[in-house]
Amino acid sequence: MPGGATIDASGTIAGEPFSGGVFTHCAFESDAPCQPHNLLARMAASLEGVAADISAMDLSALLSSLLLPGDDLAGLTTDAIAIALRRMVGHALDWTDLEFDIIYGPVLDPAVNVALDETLVEEVAAGRRKPFLRLWEWNAPQVVIGSYQSYANELHHEGVLKHGITVTRRVSGGGTMFMEPENCVTFSLVVPTALVEGMSFEQAYPYLDRWVMEALESMGVKARYVPLNDIASDKGKIAGAAQKRWANGMMLHHVTMAYDIDTPKMLEVLRTGLERVSERGTASAVKWVDPLRSQISLSRAEVMQVLYDYFRAKYGATPSTLTPHEIEVAEQRCVEKFSTEEWTFKLP
Repeated sequence: MPGGATIDASGTIAGEPFSGGVFTHCAFESDAPCQPHNLLARMAASLEGVAADISAMDLSALLSSLLLPGDDLAGLTTDAIAIALRRMVGHALDWTDLEFDIIYGPVLDPAVNVALDETLVEEVAAGRRKPFLRLWEWNAPQVVIGSYQSYANELHHEGVLKHGITVTRRVSGGGTMFMEPENCVTFSLVVPTALVEGMSFEQAYPYLDRWVMEALESMGVKARYVPLNDIASDKGKIAGAAQKRWANGMMLHHVTMAYDIDTPKMLEVLRTGLERVSERGTASAVKWVDPLRSQISLSRAEVMQVLYDYFRAKYGATPSTLTPHEIEVAEQRCVEKFSTEEWTFKLP
């Protein structure tokens, strides 16, 4: 759960949860030593009669409004409590409800990784593959722009040509990522949208990346989640995340971390912070980057292995590989979409 402790919710619902039902007899249990000792009981009692279809965001706001000076949730957050209560309603999944695959590599052409983010979602939705975490490997420098961004606003075209950069547009939103193979750590998580049912995007990002924060801590990286979708240290941004949710009930959660960075090259390629060329498209925010290498002595390969091992152990994930057919489908999707000028240079 978001926050530094766990929380369980129980109770009953008078009426149908999503057709006029209300919470009754709610109770919260936590391993956090909240103060005063009756704080959770007081918060639970205040929910008597609250509509059971309330969103996690609105529920969190309601719980926050009940806090008094001196109240201490001891590492919990009202987001964590709200999400636990939404789980109680029974219209959401938990991590423990899912069986995961974990995939590492193989080394692919840059555009193929981006195409896989679309094609593999279809495989999971069709039941041909389990939900999964996929750690990327690729063989050439690339820049990935968000689905709603403008190439002209984000990139110096002459720098792209000078440094042989492959530019690809992903299906998810978010900002531009400068991604050299040995300088970035990138992964894609594909899960049912029900895993974040009732959460706002601001709540869903740290919820899906809680395991990442724990893995970073195990490596000695001092990081925190910064709304909406950044992982940062006191010195700057470490990683950025992006999401896309499909009507088929599946979602993609994508994260790129800076392991190291060639700043002069990046500045020759990216236009971040400069005057917009086109009025269309979402611009990337100007943020100082603090690569992982500034905090730890681990190699990129060792960082990738820690992430692989941590996710596998935490969620009981089964090692898996991409099939030749999945790669072939993604390569064909590159020809038809992801490597085309129409897709790369489209104006949102």
